[in-house]
Amino acid sequence: MPHSERTPNLLLIVADDLGWSDLGAFGGEIDTPHLDALVARGQRWSNFHASPVCSTTRAMLMTGCDHHEVGLGNLVELMTPEQQGKPGYEGYLNGRAATVAQRLRAGGYLTAMSGKWHLGVGGESPPDRAGFERSFALLQGEHNHFGHDQTAENAGFHGVSQYRRNGQAIDYPVGGYSSDVFADEMIGFIDEARDDTRPWFGYLAFTAPHCPLQAPRHLVDRYRGRYDAGPAALRASRLERMRGLGLSTAEAVPAEIRGLTPWEDLPEADRRLESRKMEIYAAMVEAMDAAIGRVLAALERTGRLADTTIVFLSDNGPSGTLREELPGWRDWIQAHADNRLANLGEANSYVSIGPSWAQAQAAPFSLFKRYTTEGGIRTCALACGPGIQQRTENPAFLHVMDLAPTLLEWANIDSAPPPGRIAMRGRSAAGLLNGTAHELHGDAHAMAWELAYGRAIRRGPWKAVYLPPGVRKIAAEIPVRQWQLFHTASDPGETRDLAEQESGTLRELVAAWHAYAQEVGVVLEPGAAE
Repeated sequence: MPHSERTPNLLLIVADDLGWSDLGAFGGEIDTPHLDALVARGQRWSNFHASPVCSTTRAMLMTGCDHHEVGLGNLVELMTPEQQGKPGYEGYLNGRAATVAQRLRAGGYLTAMSGKWHLGVGGESPPDRAGFERSFALLQGEHNHFGHDQTAENAGFHGVSQYRRNGQAIDYPVGGYSSDVFADEMIGFIDEARDDTRPWFGYLAFTAPHCPLQAPRHLVDRYRGRYDAGPAALRASRLERMRGLGLSTAEAVPAEIRGLTPWEDLPEADRRLESRKMEIYAAMVEAMDAAIGRVLAALERTGRLADTTIVFLSDNGPSGTLREELPGWRDWIQAHADNRLANLGEANSYVSIGPSWAQAQAAPFSLFKRYTTEGGIRTCALACGPGIQQRTENPAFLHVMDLAPTLLEWANIDSAPPPGRIAMRGRSAAGLLNGTAHELHGDAHAMAWELAYGRAIRRGPWKAVYLPPGVRKIAAEIPVRQWQLFHTASDPGETRDLAEQESGTLRELVAAWHAYAQEVGVVLEPGAAE
């Protein structure tokens, strides 16, 4: 049923570890017609920022608050002994902030979610206690994309995957592909609400293209040979397409691909393996796009699409971590996965995309998921529908915390916190997105990040970055435990460290970062330099 402009339907779609340039509308070669069409009737956000990893981004997305304030100070899987048990590091939504779903539901919306939750099982998690009237949720952060990990003998290294429908434990339909299953569940919720006169809020959270790299074989076959020239060639071709699209970042000096072995120096067997991994990855992205298309068709069939504002984003940059080389994971994969070339992509295989492809996907930005460089936190995002001005590109700085207050303004719901809850840090971008405002965060406003002892802070055109020692696994020459300074307005690739030339600016930013850390309760790395 159509709704007034003051109460649009809202659809929030999140991809998992999607690369900056994977979509066709951002310069990619992957077939993504449905998402590209959304850009064509709305706008792409070329300066959107999230957290370096998935659950911390999702915590901010759901609350509009900093993730340290609401219980996800660090990714649970990365929590250190110093952080465990500290306030803000509970590992689940701790109830200090109301979720956007709770606020929308209280304001008269029907609320539904399908997909990855990864916000814990205690406190106000899972989603049925976090404001969602209808929900189908994977509680953990990853799973087998065909559902072959729900028994002890088949469980992955992460354990048995847990699924809940409306709070009740259920079995995943084994053999169904994740993007299709999550879309089917959301379509079911849409059909159930056909005669419900309330405005509708849907949260669709895919696990694609998060590892393990698995996809329907017929889709993988569509990309055979597409990536045989290697990561550097892929990056070059994508940058060329970005220039053709007129993306504002396309003329930037791209970051170096760190730790890259020249493609021609790899043994032929390794090149075949790497090419196949990227073929599977591309198939995962195409399958997600097709699933989104079916959800949009369901909204149109039920008369809701024209009145639905849609926001799509990736939760962080592409993932460059090779699970096959991590202690514990390596042993499990060797014992349980069939990673012969001919079997890659099947339900019993387990490979990840790796740092070279991830850096190509993040170009022109530096590094990838887990790090506070632009490649880890600057993600592809787009929007269309009521309240969204149709334009090619919106280059204004936006943060994932801004989405919750924006959704509330679109819904005509007061964003002031309910009694006993903390206020949002994000700012409504409604005016920016409808063309009545030109910026949301002015040059005087600082935005800071911290994840697993990595740090960053941005103010206007300047950004300071502090990387943890683990980044040296990528390349030994990367500076760690020291502040670097970049003028990201002119150097989004973070290629020129201006810490010495602009020492006064750096001191101001570092002081502002420490004020932020104290305010939100960051647990600092023991013995780390200030």
